[in-house]
Amino acid sequence: MSEQPSVIASTTPLAARMRPSSIREVVGQTHILKPGSPLIALATPVEQGTRVSAASVILWGPPGTGKTTLAQVVARSSGRRFVELSAITAGVKEVREVLDRARNDKDLYGVSTVLFLDEIHRFSKAQQDALLPGVEAGVVVLIAATTENPSFSVISPLLSRSLVLTLESLQDEDVKILLKRAMVEPQGLGGAVSADDEILDQILRLALGDARRALTILESAAISALSRPKKATKASKSAAKTATAPAVAIELKDIEASADRALLRYDKDGDQHYDVISAFIKSVRGSDADAAIHYLARMIEGGEDPRFIARRLMILAAEDIGLADPQALPLAVAAAETVAMIGMPEGRIPLAEATIYLALAPKSNTAYNAINAALADVRNGVVGQVPNALKSSNFAKAQDQGAGVGYEYPHDSTRAVIPQRYLDDKVLGRRYYLPKDVGQERELGERWAKLRDIVRSFRSK
Repeated sequence: MSEQPSVIASTTPLAARMRPSSIREVVGQTHILKPGSPLIALATPVEQGTRVSAASVILWGPPGTGKTTLAQVVARSSGRRFVELSAITAGVKEVREVLDRARNDKDLYGVSTVLFLDEIHRFSKAQQDALLPGVEAGVVVLIAATTENPSFSVISPLLSRSLVLTLESLQDEDVKILLKRAMVEPQGLGGAVSADDEILDQILRLALGDARRALTILESAAISALSRPKKATKASKSAAKTATAPAVAIELKDIEASADRALLRYDKDGDQHYDVISAFIKSVRGSDADAAIHYLARMIEGGEDPRFIARRLMILAAEDIGLADPQALPLAVAAAETVAMIGMPEGRIPLAEATIYLALAPKSNTAYNAINAALADVRNGVVGQVPNALKSSNFAKAQDQGAGVGYEYPHDSTRAVIPQRYLDDKVLGRRYYLPKDVGQERELGERWAKLRDIVRSFRSK
């Protein structure tokens, strides 16, 4: 029996194996790959005595459109050194180390560096600031990739020094070319499988213009097809005699068996990153513990940064649970600290504990609404004057100016609360904190009603 080791045994994903080695092999994106375009100029080999434009670029587009591929091809074609950093793992230290190495290579050896920064929208301002000196001085040619509008996620100084190129989702015909190429080329599936137009069209429908997703489905379907028990046929018997194996045809059942595995995989670099974290937060907010744990598992299995998950849980605890369960936020903070100390995979346990607790906790967004309402008033000029009794009196002649005059110390009262003016008349009637009748906030609401009556009774004195 002939074997198909190249398909099943390979540890490198098909999508990675099929990345083009030159600009000529790139499929699609013709609008930014025309002769004389910035990327074509950047990919031109650096020759002595030839000045080639080396403008930094930001590639903006949906996942699977070839951002990483283009960066690698440009570096390879131009003869420049290629360095890749991810916003998830790289910090300011790593950025500076790359710039130092690039400066040294340029000064000593005349070798320029292409720095590919994936997911630049996840870089903090400090991290992006660290890039500026190198980009300004031409120490590196920056090629940054993002799935978010760079106008909102990239700092202005860096944005102004870069060309923003918009990538478009690939057309079905472009993706089909890649699929056919992947089935026959040695670094791909090497002719081990075949697929008719019906099969290819089904893959295209599932991929939605994402080349990486299409190749992942193809690879998974190929493994499924090659794993089926072989039926002895005249063709197979003849092939056995000649030591050649006919291509195994991928069937619709192979697509069905593999599509879920290929498509439901959490993609931390693309759209699913945002969709799954959104579903996770909304499931916790909606008190569905099972759904929340499901999405948590998808993120963990997909390699999401556990610190990112923990941060979102802390935000949710403050925003969506708040005073209905004041223990929710400390628990979320404790989970985040635990994950930071013990790492993964054990970190999955405190994350799961926090997720379930927050999902089952009573919900209240009153603190969130209160601060937003107060901020809206302040921004609209509804502020009033600070009452004299509340003004600082720690300066000479404060009493002459009325500062602090009339202030009554609440602890002098047996109840530690007294009637007193804390707001100017302009804002005295504003209501910001509107407690809900849920969880522990029920008691807080009752207490606030009593305290409010006492504090505001100064007007009847």
